[in-house]
Amino acid sequence: MRPGVTAVIPSIPPRRGLLATRALPSVLAQTRPVDAISVVVDRAHAGATATRDAALAAVGTEWTAFLDDDDEWLPEHVELLLGAAGGVGADYVYAWPETVGGTNPHEHWFGVPWDDTQPHDTTITVLVRTELAQAVGFSGPHGGEDLRFALGCLAAGARIVHLPVRTWRWHHHPRNTSGRPDRW
Repeated sequence: MRPGVTAVIPSIPPRRGLLATRALPSVLAQTRPVDAISVVVDRAHAGATATRDAALAAVGTEWTAFLDDDDEWLPEHVELLLGAAGGVGADYVYAWPETVGGTNPHEHWFGVPWDDTQPHDTTITVLVRTELAQAVGFSGPHGGEDLRFALGCLAAGARIVHLPVRTWRWHHHPRNTSGRPDRW
């Protein structure tokens, strides 16, 4: 793996406008620019896990930073997460979102340090060592893949660290069901 960070963005055709006006511009506005961007659009209805795996397979940098096509990074997202990873030797770093248009069902975890003995959802907007992410992958049933991925990284020996800073925006809208109370 070469040094650097690749932004990985799985997408679906109905969100191409959000990808173009929200996700990609936020990646390009980073104070620490990414070294590559891998976007895969799910035109075959393969699902989020397969699409994320396909985008991840194309990564050749040391670090992968995930972003969903309907969300956005704040300008210092990559810089802050890389700094946190390097500062403590982490393999997986997650910050926290500003939630827009809905409710974050995991808000009670904000600022709580990661505990290997009591793992919890982190969302998928994380910075992770690419070789680790590619080894763990996202295969499996739809739903719960964020936690399944974190647990897979933990089982592979990852050092997971929470950066208690809001570095991205998690948007809820009619085509995003993850923050709806009936999905908790």
